[in-house]
Amino acid sequence: MRSRFLLASLLAALVLPLTAQSADSNVVVVLNSRDATVTLLDQQSYKEISTFPVGKEPHHLMATPDNKSLIVANAVGDELVFLDPKTGQIQRRIKDVADPYQIGFSPDQKWFVSNSLRLDRVDIYRYDGTNLKLDSRVPLPKLPSHMAFDAASTTVFITQQGSDQVSAIDLATHKVKWTLPVGKLPAGIVMTPDDKYLLVGIMGADYVEVIDWRAQKTIKRVKAGVGTHNFRALGDKRHVFVSNRTSNEINIFDQQKLEMVGSIPVPGGPDCMEVSEDGKTLWATLRWIKKVAVVDIPSRKVIKLIPVGRSPHGVYFANRAGDK
Repeated sequence: MRSRFLLASLLAALVLPLTAQSADSNVVVVLNSRDATVTLLDQQSYKEISTFPVGKEPHHLMATPDNKSLIVANAVGDELVFLDPKTGQIQRRIKDVADPYQIGFSPDQKWFVSNSLRLDRVDIYRYDGTNLKLDSRVPLPKLPSHMAFDAASTTVFITQQGSDQVSAIDLATHKVKWTLPVGKLPAGIVMTPDDKYLLVGIMGADYVEVIDWRAQKTIKRVKAGVGTHNFRALGDKRHVFVSNRTSNEINIFDQQKLEMVGSIPVPGGPDCMEVSEDGKTLWATLRWIKKVAVVDIPSRKVIKLIPVGRSPHGVYFANRAGDK
């Protein structure tokens, strides 16, 4: 009996630290849009931890302002699913959120904005730190896609893939302030760290359109790859990665010089991206080949391709670089 007790104690001593480490480690959350699932990956070993159903067409995701939850937007499922950002486990669901394709919080955390791509409108919710309450529905023609905010939370800027425009919505009145024609199929949009310019990925062409949003005019078109799509900041308040789904590359854009300073070949239609906290690795979903690429940023080379589900889109992990 004593030997059994000692063996059990030894096993417990070995298992407990492993369990604690697993609970505290950060997983990589990948949305498989076509499969209606989430895949969780181990950030160190690159191996799959689990895959589970989450709802129809999960496209984009983002953390809540307090970083206690990760929101998955199920566009066709008409719901938001809250996950634990470190473990990927489901915390709760909010149903009857119509067609949440792209989502975002205003910097002052007063507003939660949801782009309803299929419904040609933008839904604006009041946010009290926990709950969402629908305040306004703003019609936009056509196919409102991605969004960005100014630093003062006065305006949300929306790309419209179906009408080749960017619109500015006043967050005080929820009215459209202006609409600007841009290139074909505008997709991702971000604000530069100095709050001066909007960068728009022109998916129907091969460039980033730079907009002076205060003057309401395009000031520059910067050559990128074909199918210019989305952005992810390096976290140094200067450089941002630009994915190009058709030419299979990710560009590096200098937000001070407003020019490209590098390119990384990434096969399979790179789309959404995530950057490690130390700025050394870039993770990108590959929409066409059911994989996630891990890029070594210093060498600008893909070091790993990880199988996931069909049409992987959003990707996130908690130990991430800043958004500027």
